[in-house]
Formats: sequence, structure tokens, C-alpha cells
Amino acid sequence: MLTAFRAWRERGWSQIDQAAYAQAWQRFGGSFATHPDVVERLSAFVGIQLHYLGWIVDGEVVAAVACWGKHAALSKEVLKREGKRGLLDMGNAEVILPIAADAVVPVRQRMAYVSQLNAEQISTLRAQPEGLALARLPEDYSKKFRYNQRREQRLLEEAGGALIPMADLTPQEQAAAYGDLFQRRWGFEVPGKAGLVEVFTLLREFMTGSVVMLESAPVAIQILYRVEAPQWVSLEYVNGGVDPQSREFSPGSVLSFVNTQQAWADAQALGKTLRYSFGRADREYKDRWCHTVPVYKV
Repeated sequence: MLTAFRAWRERGWSQIDQAAYAQAWQRFGGSFATHPDVVERLSAFVGIQLHYLGWIVDGEVVAAVACWGKHAALSKEVLKREGKRGLLDMGNAEVILPIAADAVVPVRQRMAYVSQLNAEQISTLRAQPEGLALARLPEDYSKKFRYNQRREQRLLEEAGGALIPMADLTPQEQAAAYGDLFQRRWGFEVPGKAGLVEVFTLLREFMTGSVVMLESAPVAIQILYRVEAPQWVSLEYVNGGVDPQSREFSPGSVLSFVNTQQAWADAQALGKTLRYSFGRADREYKDRWCHTVPVYKV
């Protein structure tokens, strides 16, 4: 039975099933954080009930949202309330809801980091004080910057370093390398440590990017998830780690350069734009790679 508040929150919206939500996402686009397989698998993993709402006009779904109660699915607030923050960390992922280009809808589920792409489509949005860091186009970097990055990569490789695909590691190896390198870089335990192997297993098909190896050991790693929408590629850089003892070879910088260059080449080959998010624009190093764009919340 709907409570009065839930009935108010969902008024104008109708319950839809997973297939209808997936169809809306594939038709109108979305981001990694709203992808139908991602929200379905991760909700089941953390044991939080997931339901879908659709805004229906003339019998067609023109907007959809995946919900954890009064929040959008994958909400940090819900994970914290349920005591499950230790199982899942998605960073501050860009949220793009699947909404038809000409639709305007009142979304009442609580959410943050809602994309500029939805700014004219969701009537209930408010500007967030934080911005989102999106990777710049390769040609937006200066020639000197690109030269220096290639030089750093060459010096790393001359010292015996190599870049291997993230997919070459098993989920167990990914989790071990990420946990170790994050702890070394930041001095505290990696967020979501308890669920890393399970999450990396569930999301394996979406993981992308490379890992920097030196003397057969990982020295820099980034957790990147990629999904393809009709008009763009959404790539989410959740977090990373690097061995400070290998700093002379700048493996973290080399990895950012290689990963962003490869992602842009991939998107351009598909004839699509790339939304490569570094999350909240809150650290100086992100300024080297990104421009800051506005985001919104409900």
C-alpha cells in the first residue's frame, strides 16, 4: 500500500518493469550509474529493493528512473542507512536519466551529480555547489603537455614498465592490486573493500582501461567503467591507486594519459561524444585532465 508521501512523490509516474526501463535507457541514453544491468546487479548484491518508475505519454514511456525508495538507485545515503557502505563505492558518478529530448518531468527521488544533459528535462533540479570534472578533448591539451606525457610513458617503458589491459587481471587480482595501491597512495583503506571482488565480478563487462606494471607488479591502477548510450559513451573513473615508490616514473600520470586517449579514440571511432567523468571537481590533479561542468541535485 502506498503511503501518502510516496503517493505524492510518485504522482504522475507509473510503476514499470525492468524491461521497460532498459528499453527507455537504450532509446534515450543514460550514464553508467543508471545503466539497467548496473542498477539491477548492484541492487541485488547489496540486497536493497529496486523499483522502476516511468512517465508515460500516449502509452509510451518518455522518462524513467530506477529507485531505492525515495532515492535514486545506488544512493550513498541509502547504503549508509542500511549499513552497507563497506560493500559498494561508486564515487560521485554522473547521473544521466533516460528522458526523451522533448520531455520535461518532475523527478522527486533524491539524487546528486545530475548531468547537464538533464538540466532542461527535469523541472525539480537545483544547482549543486560542486562541479563535475569531465575529461578534456585530446586537442585541448597543449603540444608541450602531450609531448611530456609521451616522454614519461617512454621512460617508464624503457625502465621495464608495461601497460596491460585491466581485463587481463581476474577480479581477485584487480581487487588485490587496487586495495594495495590505494592504501599506499592515500594511507587508509580503500572504500568498498569488503565487496570489491564481487563488484568487479558483477561489473566485469563494463570495466575498461589499463594497469601499469613494473617488474611484474602493478604500480598504478584506475577503476573505470564504460557504457555506450545511443549518442554518447559514458565512462566513470571511480577511483585509483598508485605506488608512491615508483613516483619517478609518474605511472599515475602515464595511466591517465593512456586511458583518456584510448577512450577518446574509441568514442570517436563510434562517431559518439565521450563523457569521461573523474567525479567531483575537488582535487588539483583533475584540473590537468578535465574541465569543470555544472551538476544538479533533487
